[in-house]
Amino acid sequence: MDNLAHTLVGAALGRAVADRKAPAAGWIGAIAGNAPDWSELLVSPGAWGGAPGSAPAYLVYHRGITHSFVGAVIEIVVLTGLVGLILTWRTRADAGARPPWRWIAVCVAAAVASHLYLDWQGSYGLRPFLPWSGRWYYGDWVAIVDSFFWAVPLVALAWGSRRHWAPALLVLLVMSGVTTLVLWTGRSIVAAWVRLGVTALMAACVVGWTKHWFGVAGRRRAAVYGLLLLAAYAALQGAASAVVKARSRDAAVRRFGPGATWAALTQVGRPFHWEPVWASPDSIAGPGWAVPRHLDTPAVRQALATPRGRALAQFARFLAADVDSSGNELRVFLRDARFDPTARRGSWAAVEVRLR
Repeated sequence: MDNLAHTLVGAALGRAVADRKAPAAGWIGAIAGNAPDWSELLVSPGAWGGAPGSAPAYLVYHRGITHSFVGAVIEIVVLTGLVGLILTWRTRADAGARPPWRWIAVCVAAAVASHLYLDWQGSYGLRPFLPWSGRWYYGDWVAIVDSFFWAVPLVALAWGSRRHWAPALLVLLVMSGVTTLVLWTGRSIVAAWVRLGVTALMAACVVGWTKHWFGVAGRRRAAVYGLLLLAAYAALQGAASAVVKARSRDAAVRRFGPGATWAALTQVGRPFHWEPVWASPDSIAGPGWAVPRHLDTPAVRQALATPRGRALAQFARFLAADVDSSGNELRVFLRDARFDPTARRGSWAAVEVRLR
């Protein structure tokens, strides 16, 4: 999911599991909740510049080793050590004070694990068994961007914040951004009931903070309630998706035979709605559209052997290609039909390979 969701859910988890046990548990959770993403920049910093003809770094490294079980363990150990050392340095003047290592580890581990779960539950997926297996796993439950994963933890964090201008200002800034994205920027794609629900949650956020429904004394309880509500919401989508997946599988078999592959892709802004995609070795189809894959074309096979081709091939869930021979050289456009079903030029989920 997006990093705002990882931050807010991580902060809520930090409070839920380690409030009053570890200092700044919410902040620790917020940082650890994004660890698999920001640690990608540390795996191969030079690759993100991108040399001409090289494999796009976001296809090679994103959702890579840092999003695996091995990477998560390393991130938990390293981040726990760093936080513990910082707390040790801060309390060095207090003789006998020791950082609560156990609670720091629990806080960091819960937040890092939440990142892997949130990424798995969508249609983008992750590869948890790297470096031994590059297989992708997809939950196809919740969209990669879901406004309730912003609003619900934000309300829980706000209700448990101090009655001081600094946390109030921070909550107000995030709340304004969420409201703007949902009500104005996303008006064309966000369902009406979602806009209404987010508006109601933002109103409850203000009223709850003003009336001091939980406050600092009850902030752990508020975080737990918010996380339970999110878990129930995700579970409902998971249960509903099972029906859609069964229908998608049956439709794929009817169209392409028993060897067909299929998916029920989540839709941003429309929870509880999925787009079916069906594929055979020769073509990919969805409701109202169908495209050839062209994967057996010699030029495409040659393009897939290049660094750029291999990068997209290991990333794509529904790989398709087009060949342009109108110039002095062949241009092969490789794309993931999951994100680019109609061969748009310039899509982030596509690469161009030039062959002489």
